[in-house]
Amino acid sequence: MLQLDSITKSYTTGDFTQQALAGVSIAFRDNEFVAILGPSGSGKTTLLNIIGCLDKYDSGDLIIDGVSTKQYKDRDWDTYRNNRVGFVFQSYNLIPHQSVLANVELALTLSGVSPAERKERALKALEEVGLKDHANKRPNQLSGGQAQRVAIARALVNNPTIVLADEPTGALDSKTSVDVMNLLTEIARDRLVVMVTHNPDLADTYANRIVNLADGQIVGDTNPFDPATEPAPEPKPVRRTAMSFFTALSLSAQNLWTKKGRTIMTAFAGSIGIIGIALILALATSANNYIRSVEEETLSEYPLTITRSGFSISAMMGGTPTESNAVDDADGANGEEAESAPTRPDDSVRVAKMLTTMVRGIGSNDLVALKAFLDANGGNIHDYARSIEYSYGITPLLYAKNPAGNWQQVNPYTAVSDYTTSSLSSSYFS
Repeated sequence: MLQLDSITKSYTTGDFTQQALAGVSIAFRDNEFVAILGPSGSGKTTLLNIIGCLDKYDSGDLIIDGVSTKQYKDRDWDTYRNNRVGFVFQSYNLIPHQSVLANVELALTLSGVSPAERKERALKALEEVGLKDHANKRPNQLSGGQAQRVAIARALVNNPTIVLADEPTGALDSKTSVDVMNLLTEIARDRLVVMVTHNPDLADTYANRIVNLADGQIVGDTNPFDPATEPAPEPKPVRRTAMSFFTALSLSAQNLWTKKGRTIMTAFAGSIGIIGIALILALATSANNYIRSVEEETLSEYPLTITRSGFSISAMMGGTPTESNAVDDADGANGEEAESAPTRPDDSVRVAKMLTTMVRGIGSNDLVALKAFLDANGGNIHDYARSIEYSYGITPLLYAKNPAGNWQQVNPYTAVSDYTTSSLSSSYFS
């Protein structure tokens, strides 16, 4: 049993709001053929979409077998739509690159049905609509009436309890329309069929209940139904939707294979983008590596040298004002006038003790501790240094015989310094 209780639905476009349904309340029997009539814009298709859960209502309640849907989540709506409702559209909505059999089987893919059972049930549904011999054709090889019967077979293959038909004869000739209406009448014997149509003659001839809509409200009902007069419906088993991974993979592969040209062009365009990104990343990485190598080679020409003794340039130049004041105060404290000297203002002229500051700026480095730290790879120093060399200040004295057979010192080489010293001495004393 299906019941709508004060259902409202509106659509907003910019500043304009269109009220499609305004408090519609109606209940349907489990097996009847209901025709919904009304002018364009009266809310017929919106009402059909609300019943089939293709659209959600703004307010009110949709009651299914005595259960409210106000707390339904997306998964609950999917389960209801896939297992309880079958759709028949005016434009058929058949997949053109798949066969008639595959189009009918598609309704079973979300129900966890095995491929063998899907094929068997699809062939049975096609036999019921008289199209079993056309199972291997494509939709574009069928007439309009045959395509609509394929859509009806697809709606019935999952054994729904509700069949919704939106203008099922709108694109058909009169003879074919009669065949489709006879088929829907047969279906309505054991399930609910709700049809939207503009043709009152078809509604009068085939439907056993006619509902008239105007401005989003029900203005007429030839056979109303009150749920309170009927016993409470028995709960129906719930079948959860579940498409297997291999089924989804098979459908995807089939879709790609049937549109080879588009697939190849898409793959080619995608490969160009991927290759372009890879080239940009490769060039950027190569440029960064080259810059890093140039920096390392350049820095290797200007090594960092740490000696035993060092001095501070800032200390030699006088140090900070605080340090200078401390030195001056220390010097002044040694004089006789230290106790009586007035406090010097901040803008007074001070005398920098150059010799004192130079001596104070000289410090000593603990090279033994530094070497132990470097040998222990402290701070991963080897990741940033090309090489570490130690000089112990030892100059070996090396001698070699000259062509005259005399021994001559070759390391350190002193010939130039001796010559320069002797020349300077002779010039100085001459």
